[in-house]
Amino acid sequence: MAKMLVIYKTPADPAAFDRHYFDVHIPLAKKLPGLRRYDVSRRPIVKLSAGEMPYLVGTLYFDSLDDIRTAFASEVGVACAADRRILAPGDDDLTMLLFDADEV
Repeated sequence: MAKMLVIYKTPADPAAFDRHYFDVHIPLAKKLPGLRRYDVSRRPIVKLSAGEMPYLVGTLYFDSLDDIRTAFASEVGVACAADRRILAPGDDDLTMLLFDADEV
């Protein structure tokens, strides 16, 4: 299983962010080829280190890192990446991690 973890900082307008994220972005992302699951964590999020508290964490699940790359090379993936810029215009507005996860 591979995961894409997207950690969003608090947006300037949380209500507008939420409307767009849940009404536009998620329905678009759910069309990504190879997406197995998508879940969202909202506050309260417990952060055990210093720094800004995340606003929202989205986790997308795929079979492999190659499947993530393929999904985001698709027409829907390109649209998702462009739409993400509406939610988080700057690269500093979020952290994005892609990784394989092994059950232990």
